[in-house]
Amino acid sequence: MTNIHTSPLKRLSLAEEVADRLQELIASGKYQVGQQLPTEPELMTQFSVGRSSIREAVKILSHRGLVRVQQGLGTFVLSLSGTGEPLSQRLQRADFNDLVEVRFLLEVKIAEKAAMHRNNKDVEKMKSFLKRRFEYASTNQLEPCIQADINFHMAIAEAGKNEIMRDLYKIVAEHLKKSFLLRYQNTDSFINTQHYHDALLQSIVDKDPKKALVWATKISDQPK
Repeated sequence: MTNIHTSPLKRLSLAEEVADRLQELIASGKYQVGQQLPTEPELMTQFSVGRSSIREAVKILSHRGLVRVQQGLGTFVLSLSGTGEPLSQRLQRADFNDLVEVRFLLEVKIAEKAAMHRNNKDVEKMKSFLKRRFEYASTNQLEPCIQADINFHMAIAEAGKNEIMRDLYKIVAEHLKKSFLLRYQNTDSFINTQHYHDALLQSIVDKDPKKALVWATKISDQPK
């Protein structure tokens, strides 16, 4: 296939550049609603990028509501305009309390699912991150403590085996981290909630979704 774009890709993120250019083609009518996009190899040739960049670009377009990926069939145009603002950009201007509320809804559900679907590898990851969380909190290392806390809950999300929940939680958590760094002056609150996290982990280890839900709720109810 002839490379129809000759200008160099300038952004650090090739995937974002490819996604933006594909969005322009969709908006211009090059690809109509219901039409299948070119295959991965064709897009790789068209934009002179690797497979990973194409897959990430398609994921970005999917988040924007422009395309739908059908396993085994391909990627199809869902809308010419999508939902407009990408979720990651919307969260940049989100109210802190709104972010916390979304995090609460996600954390409660992923904890319940993790208790149902976790494996031994998941448990080891959770234990490792929770140990680091306590160590950083005990020595008042705020940013590493916040990151360890996020990693702990991300490990829980991964253990739940729901990729959409995991991806949503990751996006929300990344934006909350920035707010936490501005709001917290020390790690006192992390020390005060360590026992709740220990109990949450134990309920997941015990494969007890009801207790996991209870402890995740208690954690989310703590003052932020």
